[in-house]
Amino acid sequence: MALRAVVTDIEGTTSALAFVHETLFPYARERLAGFVATRGADPAVRAALDEARALLDAAATDGDVVRAMIEWIDADRKIAPLKALQGMIWEEGYRNGALRGHLYEDAARRLRAWHAQGLWLYVFSSGSVQAQRLLFAHTGYGDLTGLFSGFFDTRTGPKREAESYRAIARAAALPPAAMLFLSDTREELDAARAAGMATVWLVRGRAPDPGAAHPQAADFDAAARLAGLEDTAGDPGATAG
Repeated sequence: MALRAVVTDIEGTTSALAFVHETLFPYARERLAGFVATRGADPAVRAALDEARALLDAAATDGDVVRAMIEWIDADRKIAPLKALQGMIWEEGYRNGALRGHLYEDAARRLRAWHAQGLWLYVFSSGSVQAQRLLFAHTGYGDLTGLFSGFFDTRTGPKREAESYRAIARAAALPPAAMLFLSDTREELDAARAAGMATVWLVRGRAPDPGAAHPQAADFDAAARLAGLEDTAGDPGATAG
């Protein structure tokens, strides 16, 4: 079946792991307590705090919740209310110019090319949908959010379970076999393949292994060749701004 859509992970796939772990996470960690202190009455902030409190103890104070969230950040826990608050903090950082979303040049160019070819593009990441949109809206290659037909986070389901990928296919109104999933994590690729999707394993910074469980590519150009999606070689508009 011909591919009609591409679903991509972010960390290690479109963007450097270091950007998330060495820039975004510390930025939110350092500002979490102050953000809650000044914005704790905002409905969206209060909803995230209450959701986190329900996971801890009904008697937990905002300070208790903040301390737990800092522990979750340090442990790289994928917990929805934490992701929601991180997204709000990052939004402030992007708006005031303190943050700029990292995107590999080949990813920006190929995403534009695939969109021009008529492929539908989606994101599936453990980061919140809000955080995904912020990253793609503030890249060195401009605002790329208009290229995407949808964004999915772990509220859709765990990234290592096949049903999550079936849910994405249903939301796209496409058979899974018409969709390609790109990721740097084998367990996610295993789940996508179990759901019926085509897969390519991004292995940036190292040589692809021809004997790997999924076809491996060093970048999006190689992924396009492996998947038969290289009809459009690139977009001259994908130059850094």
